[in-house]
Amino acid sequence: MNSALVIGGTRFIGRHLVEHLLDHDYHVTLFTRGTHENPFAAHEHADHVQGDRAVKTDLQAAAMTVDYDAVFDLVAYHPGDVETAVDVFADAEAYVYVSSGAAYGDEVIPKREGETGLKPCTPAQATDESPDSYGARKAAGDRAVFEAAEQGIRAMSVRPCVVYGPHDYTERTDYWLARVHDHDRVLVPGDGTNVWHRVYAPDVAEAMRLVAEGGTAGEAYNVGDRRLTTLREYIDLAADAMGTDVEVVTAGERELAAGGLAPTDFPLYRSYPHVMSTTKLTRLGWESTPLSSAMLATAANHRESDRDGSDVGPSRENAARVLGVLDTL
Repeated sequence: MNSALVIGGTRFIGRHLVEHLLDHDYHVTLFTRGTHENPFAAHEHADHVQGDRAVKTDLQAAAMTVDYDAVFDLVAYHPGDVETAVDVFADAEAYVYVSSGAAYGDEVIPKREGETGLKPCTPAQATDESPDSYGARKAAGDRAVFEAAEQGIRAMSVRPCVVYGPHDYTERTDYWLARVHDHDRVLVPGDGTNVWHRVYAPDVAEAMRLVAEGGTAGEAYNVGDRRLTTLREYIDLAADAMGTDVEVVTAGERELAAGGLAPTDFPLYRSYPHVMSTTKLTRLGWESTPLSSAMLATAANHRESDRDGSDVGPSRENAARVLGVLDTL
């Protein structure tokens, strides 16, 4: 393979994918609506086609005019998107759909491809836009991939867990990077030992390429850091990357409630561990970046940006109220 059509590709995971493919001598065409700046506009091996992935005729036009071996679908948020794409790009050497660890419906440790049950998806959920149906919609997209493979299409999916790294517009990690940079004491929900599997964005990009080149049609591949960290360990990594020394202060539900907060108000908190097996992906030659290196790059990009995570977690004022309560105990 030496050419790729990337549906998406200008913001976060897609941006890392395009960079990775270019570094591996692919010629890449981005298919986007053009609503975000194209960071590859000047690259001699990157082209751009404007269109809306929700419009089938736009996809068909791309299929007829673009040379591609592989198609990477990063912005399929409804099962209908996947069903249309696998039909339009049925002749691709590989179609790789970006699903999510949220597609899993069974709370087991670890979650394994082909063994752990996926979330059901009702017709109403399939066309919904709310975050509550996200996992169900991604699971339905996986099932569309499996059905396409049964029809002879080389379609596969990757299931990243929580993704972090440079250019992360979700700002979930930026929230903690800003806190460890600006404050000596950082409030953490629970006891700090909760685990929510995470993965570095450039590693997701490599996983997608490896799956396209060597994956098996009709299969899904989990993508997650090979070393798990608790939330507290993740914050310690963030502090090291930012060159700061902070005191991590944990607070249970009662203490948080005193400040009008709940554990789930904090980004990257999950009460039950979310752990995915990545053995299947490693058999394709994949390995994750060491955590310290990944966080250093993430912190460096954070410093260059204006992201502070203020919209995705409790304000400093609310956190200060809880810290004040804890100081009286």
